[in-house]
Amino acid sequence: MKLFYRSAFYLLLSFHSIIVHSQTIYVNQVGFDSRGSKVAVLGMDEKITNPIAFKLIDVVTKKPVFEGKLAKPEQVKSWDANKYYYQVDFSNYHLKGKYTININVKGKQIISFPFQIAEDALATLTIPSIIHYYNKQRANTPQELAADKHIILQGSTNTVDLTGGWCDASGDISKYFSHLAYTNFMMPQQIPLVTWSMVQASESIPTLLTRMQVNDSLMSEALWGADYLVRSLAKEEYFYMTVFSFFNKDPNARRVVGLNADSKVTNKYQSAFREGGGMAIAALARISRWKKDGDFTSAQYLSTAKKAFAHLLINNLKYADDGKENIIDDYCALLAATELWMATDEAIYRDEARKRATNLEKRMTIKGYFIADDNNRPFYHAADAGLPIIALARYLQKEKDLNLRNHSLVVIKKALDYNLAITSNTENPFGYARQSFLLKGEYKEGFFIPHENESGWWWQGENARLGSLATAAIVGGRLVYPANGGLGIKPELAKYASQQLSWILGSNPYEMCFMYQFGKNNVPYMASLFGHGSERGGISNGITGKDGNADGSGIDFKASANGNEWRWTEQWIPHAAYFLQAISAMAEKK
Repeated sequence: MKLFYRSAFYLLLSFHSIIVHSQTIYVNQVGFDSRGSKVAVLGMDEKITNPIAFKLIDVVTKKPVFEGKLAKPEQVKSWDANKYYYQVDFSNYHLKGKYTININVKGKQIISFPFQIAEDALATLTIPSIIHYYNKQRANTPQELAADKHIILQGSTNTVDLTGGWCDASGDISKYFSHLAYTNFMMPQQIPLVTWSMVQASESIPTLLTRMQVNDSLMSEALWGADYLVRSLAKEEYFYMTVFSFFNKDPNARRVVGLNADSKVTNKYQSAFREGGGMAIAALARISRWKKDGDFTSAQYLSTAKKAFAHLLINNLKYADDGKENIIDDYCALLAATELWMATDEAIYRDEARKRATNLEKRMTIKGYFIADDNNRPFYHAADAGLPIIALARYLQKEKDLNLRNHSLVVIKKALDYNLAITSNTENPFGYARQSFLLKGEYKEGFFIPHENESGWWWQGENARLGSLATAAIVGGRLVYPANGGLGIKPELAKYASQQLSWILGSNPYEMCFMYQFGKNNVPYMASLFGHGSERGGISNGITGKDGNADGSGIDFKASANGNEWRWTEQWIPHAAYFLQAISAMAEKK
């Protein structure tokens, strides 16, 4: 691999061959919330215009419990010009059970993989495994703990204690607040996002988590993350961005670095708001309200957040690679200011939150997508596409000024309307969340991010993006499109959210369930250093545009690609974080 050379640490111990049958029911292979949308997809190599019936069969009794008709045939010709898809919508069925979908086409029975329907199905079925996944991703082996106690700062002989945190991916034991900082527009939120997501989930559904007997475990994991964030604050009061392993078997090779393309390291390791600093402040301020201590006290969590925020108010432009703020600074700083405002009720944080919310409003276009810069670059993101809406929704939990609330509500509504419009403006049977972007200065729309982008090399499956957009549809939808019953949002948004999660869990053209050890088909196991690797509950990168297509058109999934299979198969901590946010929001009772 050009940048990270992960192939040296890949160990493919198992392989599920991908056989896309001529007649296949693509279904969420885990479960559907009884209150939510429930859609599967039938794929066929022929177009049938006559109505086709389907039956929902109870696995235990073998009897049909619900019948309906398939939707009209659709094609995604850039994926497969010879394939026709038919939506199977059984949203009106709500009873708990285990089911299959049965469809008779010209005398041939097509039967889906079995799945569950239950109240809070995804939360109940997957959260224990997600907690397990993060617990196993802890950088807590003896080798890591010993090395991380005295990590050298790149470009000096000074050392710092950066023990703790989570390894980034099943093939990468490095630890990131963020990476891709040099791109200015593509950096994802990583360890701080995971911490904030855990706090969000714990506060959203405490009764359910307590009933499942996992709330203490989730809170413990969140405190583990918070402790790492505190250790990551330098004496100068910025956060260190990256502990890089160089994919070296020697743990003492680890360094605190900034990263450019081709694994070139720098001493620019200070985190701007957009480089994990804002999310770290938000996570620490929020968890401080628990009044629970980890290795540090709740007072230290809040103190760290306040010091880091004050520092970035003065120094953020110095740390931003291009010396300019953009939309990522705005939504990360909005979340940071909001959580500090909630934790302290101090006017400085109120004013900063309002400023950042206004900045996001100014970035909203008439069409409903955000502009990322001060020019014309649309905001698109392979991981955090829903985070502007999530940040605004969180801000509105504190903001009481009716005029300011209305401004932010309009922004959320426009953004959600646009997400629905761009996703449905072409045949799209799986409901995959589409996006707008610039390629060579030209506005484009597509399913997947362009492979030609500011990074020069980085593109991968977008399961984190799907989870973030599903979360945004739910938490934003409850504010601007509230509805009685169901998930508390209008049906179009409920379907949109459900289809993003279903894609992750197997309702996709490759029948791959990207949550490991769930469903029918998983990606191959991947091993890394110090005993880390793929874990139950972790989510792999997922499906991309066709390898070689600069604009991200077409479709691809490769379980083996001469060391580049990481683009599709590697587990990455933001995927499960956003999935956790989405299923917690889905299960939250309003």
